[in-house]
Amino acid sequence: MKILVINAGSSSLKFQLYNMENEEVLAKGKVERIGMDSAIVCYEPAGSSEVREVSEILEHTTAIRKVLEMIAHPKYGVLESIQEIQAVGHRVVHGGESFTGSVIVDENVKREIRNLFDLAPLHNPAHMLGINAVEANMPEVTQVVAFDTAFHQTMPRGSYLYPIPMVLYKKHKIRRYGFHGISHAYVSERAAELVQKPLEQLKLISCHIGNGASCTAVLNGKSFDTSMGLTPLEGLMMGTRSGDIDPAIVPFAMGKEDLTLSEVNSMLNKHSGLMAISGISSDMREILDAMKEGDRNASLAFDMYEYRLRKYIGSYTAAMNGVDVLVFTAGVGENSAALRQAVCRNLTFLGLELDEKANEQRSNEERIISTEQSRVQVLVIPTNEELVIARDTHQLLLNSRNVV
Repeated sequence: MKILVINAGSSSLKFQLYNMENEEVLAKGKVERIGMDSAIVCYEPAGSSEVREVSEILEHTTAIRKVLEMIAHPKYGVLESIQEIQAVGHRVVHGGESFTGSVIVDENVKREIRNLFDLAPLHNPAHMLGINAVEANMPEVTQVVAFDTAFHQTMPRGSYLYPIPMVLYKKHKIRRYGFHGISHAYVSERAAELVQKPLEQLKLISCHIGNGASCTAVLNGKSFDTSMGLTPLEGLMMGTRSGDIDPAIVPFAMGKEDLTLSEVNSMLNKHSGLMAISGISSDMREILDAMKEGDRNASLAFDMYEYRLRKYIGSYTAAMNGVDVLVFTAGVGENSAALRQAVCRNLTFLGLELDEKANEQRSNEERIISTEQSRVQVLVIPTNEELVIARDTHQLLLNSRNVV
């Protein structure tokens, strides 16, 4: 079975095509600058070099059409016909309280995704563009949506409710939802396999550390608490997001600087975090390079970033009354040995012992980076959200059609 996985943004679209017989990626790529006459299409068939084209792509329907043309192209395509694609899976950031798992798209599902536009104004509308674009190009194909929030629907009320008037939750569903759930679910399952213990018997902390970052306490296989909240702004210090701050800063800054709601929202989401403190970049690689040159602001940004991550690890250890496994994933988590070392250096009170050689190893492979004596096993696991979406899509299609 061939399944196409799509992650649609407002002006971009990423895709991967899977053969589910062996979970092989047949092709992958992205379309950038949708809405412009100089859109860039990158297409990479398995085992071959990347194909790049610049063309006019003014909306997502054309972008999907271009992707399908490349997949079935006579010269560099990987399928004889797009009719071989039996389903399309989409990543959707916000599923609210309505969805606890992946679902097949129908009118009710689309209506509920639209109802959640207010909770994810930058993401859900873009995801709907992707769904509608596939429908326009492949009206008969089954579509499935996987939600970043679904994994966190197991959180107890004490974890997801805010200590504010309950009327705000009852009327407007203001609560903690959490994000990166597809990633946290994947690495949790892989971690259990690597340490050869049932996930249902583990106390695990998953750190998805990229430009956006979140930390999740996984207790007995279920999300118990997570750092992102109503929106992806809460929690850890990130590339351009502030993470946790005193909420009174918002009205105070608005009054002092005469800021509008839009301006203060932009400040916290796009002009804070590593970028704000370092003054040079939101990219951890550039921060580390600047530190080597003696840049004090870069060092301060790194220290604050690491400290806030370590505080969350400590709080989740307390919340679960212990921790068995600590996982690092996503761009920074997978690639920054310096961050992992700094975090683990001050967690030795847990009986955690880092294997420095394994930590420094440059590898894209999943691995254990703690010593055999360490009471907490520390792992690096490259995340694979697209594979999770493909698997969920495959399973739902099998269940609905009894496809062999």
